[in-house]
Amino acid sequence: MDKRERFMRYLAGEPVDRVPVAFFHHFTERNEWLKGLKDPAIFEKNIAGHKAAREKFDPDVIKVMNDSLMIMPVDVSFVQKPSDLRDIKPPLPGSPFFEKSAELTKRALAFYEGNEAPRYITGFSPAMILKTAMNLTFAALPGTKTLLQQFADEDPDSVAAALDIIADSVTALDEMLIKDCGAEAVYLSVNNQKNYFSSEFYRAYVTPSEKKVLAHANGLSDMTFLHICGYAGLSNDLSLYTDYDAAAFNWAVHAEGVSLSEGRKLFSGKPVCGGFEQATVIYTGTREEVEAYVYGILDEAGQTGTMIGADCTVPTDIDDTRLEWARQACVKYAEEHR
Repeated sequence: MDKRERFMRYLAGEPVDRVPVAFFHHFTERNEWLKGLKDPAIFEKNIAGHKAAREKFDPDVIKVMNDSLMIMPVDVSFVQKPSDLRDIKPPLPGSPFFEKSAELTKRALAFYEGNEAPRYITGFSPAMILKTAMNLTFAALPGTKTLLQQFADEDPDSVAAALDIIADSVTALDEMLIKDCGAEAVYLSVNNQKNYFSSEFYRAYVTPSEKKVLAHANGLSDMTFLHICGYAGLSNDLSLYTDYDAAAFNWAVHAEGVSLSEGRKLFSGKPVCGGFEQATVIYTGTREEVEAYVYGILDEAGQTGTMIGADCTVPTDIDDTRLEWARQACVKYAEEHR
């Protein structure tokens, strides 16, 4: 099978010749994230990272890592009370953010010319975008609550209105990147790590904006991937997402304590991806240890509807040769279990 056929059979829950592998990592440092609009060097570093990684490892799944732009910038500096959130104006088509996002996507995907693997963009939920904007702009309040959490208590409808406004910009961005820039589908990141919002608030006021983005993404492609972002103890309540309509699901197996086979049951038998922690065996283990870990995952989850990956992004400085170790372990496992 070529990569395209293998991946589509994975999504369809059909047997594959060997399990596909999908590890992703950033190409810039954390302190460089989101700075690509103002710093051309960081923007170029982000793009160059795709080229270097491509030369070292030929991926089963291509995902544009938009580190230098990443979370959509939203100006909340004028916000003083919850109702002010109703007046936020996220970037729209024609804005510098949209234009640089298009440039990054086109230039990154150019390195994969002739590669038949599916091509994803990295997307972020409206809640993640709003949280980032608020946390970057306002210092934490005394005690344990952020300003956004306080606003959620005081005026949840205004928070929901802001999320809906952001959702419209997210869907416009997704549409541009897929229709005009060579991408095929959205890899959508959502989270409610450590119960940032109560489950009741999340379902009533956050979920609608995320489902709006998902529905639009599903209209663009039948390959939408939901990444429930957790790692290193930052866990999520997976029950918040069991009725989300995505083609496949990835979550932090180790942070949540939910294996791939258990998660597959939670998500109605949909295809699943993951199994590795971010910075343990895949990052530091020997080849034999990586192979043994892959075998353990596949013994537990099976080879149908399973893709090997990690809880979240693996370390930026990982040797991409290690990803080939995991893939070759899948090849060997398949040969031994025919």
